[in-house]
Amino acid sequence: MNKRKINIAIDGHSSAGKSTMAQALAKELNFNYVDTGAMYRAATLFCIKERLVETNEIDTRKIEAAIERMFISFKYNDKSERLEVHLGGKNMEQEIRSMDVAKKVSLVAAIPAIRHKLVDLQQRMAQQGGVVMDGRDIGTIVMPEAEVKFFITADAEVRAKRRFAELQKTNPETRYQDVLNNILQRDKIDSSRAVGPLRQAKDAIVLDNSQLTEEEQFQFLLINARKAMEQA
Repeated sequence: MNKRKINIAIDGHSSAGKSTMAQALAKELNFNYVDTGAMYRAATLFCIKERLVETNEIDTRKIEAAIERMFISFKYNDKSERLEVHLGGKNMEQEIRSMDVAKKVSLVAAIPAIRHKLVDLQQRMAQQGGVVMDGRDIGTIVMPEAEVKFFITADAEVRAKRRFAELQKTNPETRYQDVLNNILQRDKIDSSRAVGPLRQAKDAIVLDNSQLTEEEQFQFLLINARKAMEQA
């Protein structure tokens, strides 16, 4: 009888490279990849489009009523060879990466109703095993029983430089200081919110990738993931 595939939880700070590494690891292991950050970005885009969030003011009661109409899903894109997020049946992979969404996502993600809805969806996606999932509360809230947990971090300025280079490709007017300020603000909000705060699970394997190449990071995750698979 085949063993049930393990689940792998990857948590960490904003722009620490979690999604890139999680996606590569899932592809190598032939697991399903779930980008929970994209889900919260999609929820934020939904709130923006519905005019439920203006600047830093959020109408929590209206959001609680409106999310019944919020439908988030993932569909595989043959060209990009990855699962891409859809909102209301429409591909929103590019729209959710904007700075406007980035500035508001931590605020929206702190809303209990939003987190409860998305955590429930994430847990259902992980029920059959064979999932690599990254986010802020995967190892502590979403998949506390995951067979292997990673916590990825890096110096804030290193993360800002990486994010800045990424954003400049589509928006040359992006300013580095704005990106750094956004990352510092998101770190503070993510770590201090009441529901599902960013926490390192007690049994998580820590990876500080400030001075590591992508290949070095990938090999570190792969070696530890395979160890966990052998012990499962």
